[in-house]
Amino acid sequence: MPREKRPEIQFILSVDTEEEFDWGEGFPQQNCSIENIKQIPAFQAFCDQLGVRPTYLIDYPVAQDLQAAAVFRGFVQQGKAEVGAHLHPWCNPPLTEENGEYESHIIHLPGDLIRSKLKVLTDAIYTNIGIAPTCFRTGRWGTDAKVIQALLDAQFLVDSSVIPLYENPYFSFLDSPNQPYWPDLDDPLAEGAQRELLEIPVSSGFTRSNYIFWRKLHKTFSGKRLRHLHLIGLLCRLKLVKKVYLSPELANTSDMKALVGAEIRNKNTVIHMFFHSSSLITSTNGYSQSDSDVVRLYQRIREVVLYLRENANVTFCTISECMKGANKYVDG
Repeated sequence: MPREKRPEIQFILSVDTEEEFDWGEGFPQQNCSIENIKQIPAFQAFCDQLGVRPTYLIDYPVAQDLQAAAVFRGFVQQGKAEVGAHLHPWCNPPLTEENGEYESHIIHLPGDLIRSKLKVLTDAIYTNIGIAPTCFRTGRWGTDAKVIQALLDAQFLVDSSVIPLYENPYFSFLDSPNQPYWPDLDDPLAEGAQRELLEIPVSSGFTRSNYIFWRKLHKTFSGKRLRHLHLIGLLCRLKLVKKVYLSPELANTSDMKALVGAEIRNKNTVIHMFFHSSSLITSTNGYSQSDSDVVRLYQRIREVVLYLRENANVTFCTISECMKGANKYVDG
């Protein structure tokens, strides 16, 4: 029998590159600490060894700091990484007096304020790093028609503000696609006709293939009528299926390998991992509480990359570079 052809996979590693602060407290507006950026050169060297070309989605406190900007400018000039934009509403001018949980989600801001904040951010990136970013992610996830239109107006090519299967009191991604798609201008969580801005979600799914089936089952079991039965937890304990986000902060190596394996069997061609730059130090973001946690983060990334190499022909690309291949995937 002929040997089965190895699948072709594009792998993205994106980093929400931002200030560190206690996520259990308020949202800092000024004098933000970016000590974690000092660890980025070592992390980039780690990526160089793996052959990974990360995408650093940087926010305003990082973009406006000249020392930090010089680090990323060097990576871009050497072709080692991409720099995109990451908007934290609370610390991205123009600042507003309202600065609570509600306002921390960009979807709750008026369109003109979104555009103003986005211009300040992209201007800082252009002035200090020398590039006009073409990829974007909202802080704390979430997108809507206002955000999509602001990105189109600013000539972005790719958005990555969707994390499938995630929901909070303000929005839900339970029904969103889990592979690249062209978002509808009125309903960005559905596929549309426009071909100017591509959505490349973070990889999230289940430890078994047949994503659509398990997504429907997960949604049914998580609904109000059945939630009290804790059926999702039972499935996890029985190791029948588990929901996994492809992030070394949120999942262990075994679960991420299982997700990647399921994605390959589902014939998905884009695998997208993410984490926060603040996890590169022992901070208060809830993920890296000790030096061993930081070491574990590196180990998890390495093991997933090695697993991918063993099971597929992998192209390591940035978010914007992935767009060409993703176009082929989306348009068939």
